[in-house]
Amino acid sequence: MSTPQNSYPKPMSHNANAAPCILVVEDDEHIAQVLKFMLERQGYQATLCADGATARSHIASQPAAALVLLDVMLPHVDGFELVGLIRRNEDWRDTPIIMLTAKNMETDIVRALDAGASDYIAKPFQPNELLARIRRHVRPR
Repeated sequence: MSTPQNSYPKPMSHNANAAPCILVVEDDEHIAQVLKFMLERQGYQATLCADGATARSHIASQPAAALVLLDVMLPHVDGFELVGLIRRNEDWRDTPIIMLTAKNMETDIVRALDAGASDYIAKPFQPNELLARIRRHVRPR
């Protein structure tokens, strides 16, 4: 049984005393839920967006996340376009972006980093490596 791509739970509200919120933009629901579980166990909040259009709306209407985990290959709006959108948005401009994607060709990595991504991890990823890279950019409360 499949669920609609943008049926993930609604984002939790952001406040100054809350754990740092990480925006996870991932169209594979299983991977998104694994990432959410991992992040929450480490003391972060996780907001999930299942496609590029949902992420674009979230970025335009919500306070900046502490960090963005971003897939490249997404329905509607790809990750490269979202990197540009984040870097052009005054509120989100300085938000660290870690690309987490199956696209592991050098040209894809260079394109993402040149567009403004802070880091790049190829899938399949090692959970402890991903968490270490996240800690380089943001600490849980």
